[in-house]
Amino acid sequence: MTSLRMSPTRISFFIPALILILVFVVYPIIATILLSLNINPIPGTEIVEGAPGLENYVKVVSDKRFLNPKGVEQASFPMGAIVHNVIWIAIHLPLTLVVGILFAVFLQYVKGGSIIRSFIFLGMVIPMIVGGLLIQFSFDKDLGVVNLLLKASGLGFLAKTWTIYPDTALFSLILGSVWLWSGFTVTMYSAGLSSLPREVIEAAIVDGADFKTILFKIIIPMLKPVTLTVVAMTILWDLKIFDIVYASTQGGPGGASNVLALLMYEYFARLGDYAMSATVATILTLVVIPVVLLWIRSIMRGGEG
Repeated sequence: MTSLRMSPTRISFFIPALILILVFVVYPIIATILLSLNINPIPGTEIVEGAPGLENYVKVVSDKRFLNPKGVEQASFPMGAIVHNVIWIAIHLPLTLVVGILFAVFLQYVKGGSIIRSFIFLGMVIPMIVGGLLIQFSFDKDLGVVNLLLKASGLGFLAKTWTIYPDTALFSLILGSVWLWSGFTVTMYSAGLSSLPREVIEAAIVDGADFKTILFKIIIPMLKPVTLTVVAMTILWDLKIFDIVYASTQGGPGGASNVLALLMYEYFARLGDYAMSATVATILTLVVIPVVLLWIRSIMRGGEG
């Protein structure tokens, strides 16, 4: 067996990559944390003012755009960016899992399934800014496909421009994002299905098992490693969602669809408060880290959860 000892020559191949990681990953992370603590990351600069400390974190947590206790108590929007992100995950994650696995299984046995799969994947190919505009257009009162379907179903009284009302803006964006993200989940589950031993499924069919039994007792358990990856990637995508919201509603109306990434952008680009923007970025990173660690842990354990 070839020795895996790291000689100086082998180590030298990692030096360029290590330098790039330090410059473009490690340093920005450290600089962001320092900025959030009111510490200038570059000596001699005056990017931030004020005494070093946790003052910015107190300001962010106290900001109603981050967390609106009154909205949470009354279950009315806006509830705050962090709550909106949680709602996004709570609705989008189960929907995209169900859509992904059902379409993947269905298209495995349908003639022309690959063509349909390519149309579903279109949501992942188009830029998310364009996707956000499509969502806005789809929920338009007069021209949107959603309202056209409601009218065709005899539910025309529900037709309205969903993205301009506080009680429906966030939900319309979440439902639109299901289409944009389903291309990923369908592709992942389709790849997982193609790797399953067909003799197991065929044996179940011969034994008289119905579709429900095969799906819940055989297919879904065998696709658990794929599901873990889909869950982790979907949560990460939901937490850093920005472009869809920015293009569709810009966080409105009245902050009803604001999310953490957009709040970070508002502090940075609109208010010019780099320290507060860095604080939101740090909080967002702290929220993401447990998801990443659990995902890595599940991979290291062979997808056993």
